Amino acid sequence: MINQYPLWKYLLIAAILIAGAVYALPNLYGEDPALQVSATRAEQVDTTIRDRVVEALREAGIRHGKIELQNERLLVRFADTEAQLKAADKVQTVLGNRYVVALNLASAAPAWLQSISARPMYLGLDLRGGMHFLMEVDMEAAVTQAEERYVGEFRDFLRKREQPIRYITIARGDGGILAQFRSAADRDQALAALDKEYDKLEFSVGANVDKFLLTARIGEQQRREIRDFALQQNITTLRNRVNELGVAEPVIQQQGVNRVVVQLPGVQDTARAKEILGATATLEFRLVDEGHNPADAEASNRVPAGSELYHERSGAPVLLQRRVILTGDYITDASSGLEQDSGKAAVFINLDSKGGRIMGNATKDAIGKMMAVVFIENKVTTREVDGKPVKQKTQVKEVINIATIRDQLGNRFQITGLDSPTEARNLALLLRAGALAAPIEIIEERTVGPSLGAENIQRGFHSTWLGFALIAVFMIIYYVAFGVTAVLALGVNVVLLVALLSMLQATLTLPGMAAIALTVGMAIDANVLINERIREELRNGNTPQASIHAGYERAFGTILDSNITTLIAGFALFMFGSGSVRGFAVVLCLGILTSMFSGVMVSRALVNLLYGGRRVERLAIGNTRWN
Repeated sequence: MINQYPLWKYLLIAAILIAGAVYALPNLYGEDPALQVSATRAEQVDTTIRDRVVEALREAGIRHGKIELQNERLLVRFADTEAQLKAADKVQTVLGNRYVVALNLASAAPAWLQSISARPMYLGLDLRGGMHFLMEVDMEAAVTQAEERYVGEFRDFLRKREQPIRYITIARGDGGILAQFRSAADRDQALAALDKEYDKLEFSVGANVDKFLLTARIGEQQRREIRDFALQQNITTLRNRVNELGVAEPVIQQQGVNRVVVQLPGVQDTARAKEILGATATLEFRLVDEGHNPADAEASNRVPAGSELYHERSGAPVLLQRRVILTGDYITDASSGLEQDSGKAAVFINLDSKGGRIMGNATKDAIGKMMAVVFIENKVTTREVDGKPVKQKTQVKEVINIATIRDQLGNRFQITGLDSPTEARNLALLLRAGALAAPIEIIEERTVGPSLGAENIQRGFHSTWLGFALIAVFMIIYYVAFGVTAVLALGVNVVLLVALLSMLQATLTLPGMAAIALTVGMAIDANVLINERIREELRNGNTPQASIHAGYERAFGTILDSNITTLIAGFALFMFGSGSVRGFAVVLCLGILTSMFSGVMVSRALVNLLYGGRRVERLAIGNTRWN
């Protein structure tokens, strides 16, 4: 037996090794302190903004490195964090609040690697430093908001029926939604109609015979649904808000029934992170008051009865009717696209069934009128007053869009009058996940410094390479030439594992580094089994070439069985674990796959190149009498 691979197999192995080396390479270049400038809502980051940033840095005497403008984001690199921090203050002052200036760390890999999407691994909080938040969702506030919504729906439903049902008041109370009627007949008629329309609510008649009260309560099952939806919607919203911080691989996941864990690796601007994550927001659709002049109302500080004064993003005043047509709670989906007639940017909105009915009733008699979308954001900031932390609440109300109602709207409609596709995408994002379904509060926060992360990386790196070195010394002393091939295959295994993690953009944490060290130890097992099998064949009197062939062929089954059992354990950890446990499982499973390839195919290719295709008298495989 000549123990040679066909040419295509050598070429395949070589191609995999070259690709692995290239995609593992970016991890050697490190990262540069950088500023990331991105736009909020309708604004754009273009060459004009780049020139303004360059001019601002020049005037401030701040030296910067390479400036990159791509994907509607501007990235400015610096030599150190001191220049980065000074530049952040200066750039934010120049650009104002319409642009997000986030501190970031950018890969220092050369452009040719970035052009083929070769990027370094993301590092977790324990390796890179950053912030850890534990946030609690106010579940009762979510239920309260649902009750407020039902109050408005009840009023519209009873008033706009073919045969309206008269009522005195409908409002929230301690026991739920309370409705008072003028007579028992009106109350009973309303009970029958509402019970049929809102089958998930629990209705009861008040005991006071003089007030003719009707009480509606949200059932326990619906309360759970509201709470679950509020939690999931908040998680989705937080993910979108974290994008403003320029975090490469955030961790946002549910913990318990009402809490969310947020980890932001690499975040340096902790104050801005708290402001963005702690803010709450709502969306409202209102009709525009076209009968009065908003500029006059603002100048005289006299707002017409039944209207409220708001401002558009440009700062222009606008009068809106007090009555809220719809809130963002009814939106199930929103996407951006192009209007069929004009080809201009538009946002397509889907409402649930109740939202569609409310929107249809409200716009039936409002065709040709203007409707506005109002974004209301509530922020909580902590300031020191007399040496004590004091929370201050501020509210920002902004009209993000005004469009003409062209037809009666229902479950699906479109918003037009937008300036650009970028504005349409941003508006769709706000409508889809821009508002928190319930208030959220930061109840715990921890900051991991970058120096601690660097120390963890150094220790993990040293432990991995120390283990590698000890294994290499043992294998070379014990198995000689076959030990050298095993060590080379082990090195290939590490490179391929790093390349896979980089290509998948997986997050490497401290447990992940432990998994790499474990993989190094486990990967050599395959070569030990193969080498011992070859030595056994030699002891049985087989020729060197036959022993090599039999050693690889007969050891493969044992290697496969042992790795499959470990792979099953890794899958179980990934499926049922969370956080860093899943990170450990990902690295472990990928390490098993790369070790199978390197331990069997790569080492066999090296042995074939060393011994294959020629007559061999002896094998350098350690102290064996029959070799």
